[in-house]
Amino acid sequence: MDSATEIISAIQSFTASSPVNRMPVNENDLIFDKPLVQFADGDDSIFSEYKSIIDPFHMTPREALAKVYEKSPEDMPEKITVISWILPITEKTRKSNREETKIPSRYWSHQRWFGEIFNDALREHVVAFLTEKGYLATAPLKTPFFQMKRSEKGLFSNWSERHIAYAAGLGTFSLSDGFITESGIAHRCGNVVTTLELPRSPRTATGPYANCLFYANEKCGKCIERCPAGAITEAGHDKLKCGQYLRDIGYRPDVLKDDYDLETSVAGCGLCQTKVPCETVNPTKKL
Repeated sequence: MDSATEIISAIQSFTASSPVNRMPVNENDLIFDKPLVQFADGDDSIFSEYKSIIDPFHMTPREALAKVYEKSPEDMPEKITVISWILPITEKTRKSNREETKIPSRYWSHQRWFGEIFNDALREHVVAFLTEKGYLATAPLKTPFFQMKRSEKGLFSNWSERHIAYAAGLGTFSLSDGFITESGIAHRCGNVVTTLELPRSPRTATGPYANCLFYANEKCGKCIERCPAGAITEAGHDKLKCGQYLRDIGYRPDVLKDDYDLETSVAGCGLCQTKVPCETVNPTKKL
């Protein structure tokens, strides 16, 4: 088995078998389906471009790995690879959220909270898998160096997992700020940086918004209709308005349903990721 196949198998097997990838309300229900996995060259020029696109403090994979091992980027091994994955949200959870118009379904909120606990477990599993084989590895999102900043447009980080997924050729961005893959927009992202050399996956999209119907033909905008906060318009996604709406409903028991756990009620609502043409597919394939 070659290294790429071995890595993909390790990620998909862990996702299928881990007890952490289970809904707390029903252990028979998976949180995520079979992951998509692709690889990026850690020294791809796109990572340097992100310093201009996102912010100068956004780390390159080489910088992130060097920080963890307390070395200079120049002293790191010649080859750096980013392993990026997409965790598609299951049909049951997506279906429950399609029915909502103001708040996320209970299953969607549980997916957001407990799903990210699983995503962390997967990050740790991949790092351990690689280090046991003698390679350097880290999950930048889980390091002490990971940071969030706030600008006039909202929060942003020094390690954007959606941008990492784009570099690995897993999809493109959308009008709603989501990330549309071949399995759609309803998912979570994750990644690990390593010195294991893996074949770079091609980026086949013609641009950063190529998978979004709105940018392809300006005849969609379904996510605009789905947003209860009015945070999505033809101009894009207003992070500040979106975040304020989530904070507001998180402190309003009168808006929440009887079965809601208040501790998980402020998770991202995800309405713009369900009951839309890009929920489970890349919709531009039909054009």
